[in-house]
Amino acid sequence: MGAHCPSVTNDDQPTGSMSGASAPDHTDIPQYEIRIKGHLGSRWSAWFDGLSLTALDDGTTVISGPVVDQAALHGLLHKLRDVGIPLVSLTLLPPDAPVAPTFAPPAPRTPEGN
Repeated sequence: MGAHCPSVTNDDQPTGSMSGASAPDHTDIPQYEIRIKGHLGSRWSAWFDGLSLTALDDGTTVISGPVVDQAALHGLLHKLRDVGIPLVSLTLLPPDAPVAPTFAPPAPRTPEGN
């Protein structure tokens, strides 16, 4: 029935499960950095499947970590779209990029500041 439809494979990956549970060190799973407008609290980390959240002084939040495949990446982007969070950038990180901390709060404000 599906003999006339070629299957798409990735010769770089072993055949089998592609879940994050099978690769606890995430060495073969692409790492992404998703930058969004605004700050998200650490409680949002669970909503983004445990990815790291880092609030930056420029008013953006970086969501980073391993994303198992393109379907999972699109799922994350759809979550952002569905709740109206503006996307600033999406970057595929090099394989040797360090893993960011789970949550870094923004720098404290001084009374003279805002």
